[in-house]
Parts: sequence; structure tokens; C-alpha cells
Amino acid sequence: MSTHPTFLEQFRSFYLQNKLSDLDVAIDYFSVFGGTQWNVDTTKPLFELICQKILKNYTYIHADMTKLTHSNKLSHALLSACATGDGRLFSSYKRARLSREEGNEALHALLRSGLVEREYSLERPLREEDDNSEKLRFQTPFMRFWFAFVSPYYKTIKENDFREVEKAFGNREQGLSDTVFQNLARSFLQHVFQDDKIVEIGGYWDKNSEIDILAKSQSGKLIAASCRYTNSKVKKSELAKLKEQCALAELEPDMYIIFGKSGFSSELKALKSESLKLFTLKSLKPLVEEINEKELLPCVGKKY
Repeated sequence: MSTHPTFLEQFRSFYLQNKLSDLDVAIDYFSVFGGTQWNVDTTKPLFELICQKILKNYTYIHADMTKLTHSNKLSHALLSACATGDGRLFSSYKRARLSREEGNEALHALLRSGLVEREYSLERPLREEDDNSEKLRFQTPFMRFWFAFVSPYYKTIKENDFREVEKAFGNREQGLSDTVFQNLARSFLQHVFQDDKIVEIGGYWDKNSEIDILAKSQSGKLIAASCRYTNSKVKKSELAKLKEQCALAELEPDMYIIFGKSGFSSELKALKSESLKLFTLKSLKPLVEEINEKELLPCVGKKY
């Protein structure tokens, strides 16, 4: 059993430590600095802070990283492949150009280091030919950021040239925030279903379909959810996509849930019922209410 702080514990600590009140801001900055326990001035532009706290301190942070990875090139390749791809184990091996033997060697080393953990699809595919590999999930958002946007560009970073990182981050920043939003949505479902508690929660994927969140309640209800962290309102078509993914997986949920950062179209809101729930970013606010000072996580490394 992992003793690493949970995602929600990390987020609540970050929220309290940096005296935040805006969930949108918290998600964007946590997606980079989550898990570091560094003080972050969210009034400064995010990439400016990345340069100041991470890129300009590359040499020192890299030295700390090598203690965790033992400078293992196979591990670094697998970590970067997971950070820039979908996290599925075998596709990450391929992306990192590792043989199955090399990939397994790197995987076992990483699991021992505690940088990542395995995540399995909540339901196994019904057809054996649709079987899927597990995913690797980073224990902290910062580790994912490092191996997606820092480690691959170390040559130019060491020359104090941050243009490659800035371009890559601009193109793929959304993916970091999406992951944080999805994890918060999972935590919210566990928090809000009090009368019929969630007993299992995760994601679903096979070679044909993928569902952001799949959950089972104590009474046996199956819940499928999608998460959209965009500035536009979520439309009715999102519900159709979610139902299509469930049909491809041959799953029949009792309830559909859609999380939308900026709300929903009138057409979608008109469909709300006992079998369709809609939650916005504001709905997640209870996750960060009444945080106790005792919840602050200690910084185990250097502060920047």
C-alpha cells in the first residue's frame, strides 16, 4: 500500500499553502507545481514562474532527480514517454523505443522509486482480443511536468535557452490541467455520494473506447462520467459521445455525469434528470472548504 499523499491531499495542501480562492487558478498552477510544497505566487504568469523556479534551477533539481532515478536512461525514456503520451504501458514502451524486456526492467525500477504507480481499467474488456495494458500514473503533477517539458529539452535548458520548452508547453499545457480536473472530479464523486457511497472508481479503456471516469456505488449502480476543462459551454453532443463510448465498451451505466469547467448549453441542461447529472468547476468548491493547517504537507526537498 502506497504511503504517498493522495491527489486530493496534495491539492488541498497546495490550495491552503498558497492562500488560493480561485479553483481555476489553483488547477493551472497545481498542474505544474503540485507535489513540490514550494510557495507559488499565482499573480505571476505561469511560464514566468516555470522559468524562475524550475528552468533556472535545472542543474540543482536535475541532481535531485538523478537520486530518484539513479540516472537510468531506460527509466528516463519511459517516464518521458508516459508524460507525453496516454500513459498506457505498452504504447509507452513503443514511444520510448524500448523492447518489452527493457521496458519491464525500467518499470520495476520506477515502481520501486515511487515516482509512478500502476492504474488499471476499472472493468476488463469483455473480449480477450480487446485486452488492454495498465497505465502508469505519476505520483505528483510536478513529476509529470518535469518529464514532459524539462527532461526532453535539457540541452537547450542548460544553455539558458527556454524557447523549446515554452513552445512545447504552449502546445500541451491543456493536457496537464485536464488531468488535474479529472482527478478532482473523481474526488468530488467520492465526496458527494454519501447516501450510496462510491466503492470503486477509476477510468475505463480498451483498444476501441475510453471513458474518463467509471465508478460503482455501494448499491451496485454503474456511473460513467466525462470531464471537459474548456472555456466553452459543454454541448449535448458530449452526452452522445459518452453514451457511444459506453456502448463500444458494452457497458450500461445507471447514471451519466458530465463535468464542465464553464457550464453547459441550454439543450444539455434541459436533459438533467436522476440519470444525468451536470457539475461545473464551481461545484467542486466543497473539496477545498474548511482546510485545517494540519493538512499542510511538509517539503521533503529544497524550496525554490
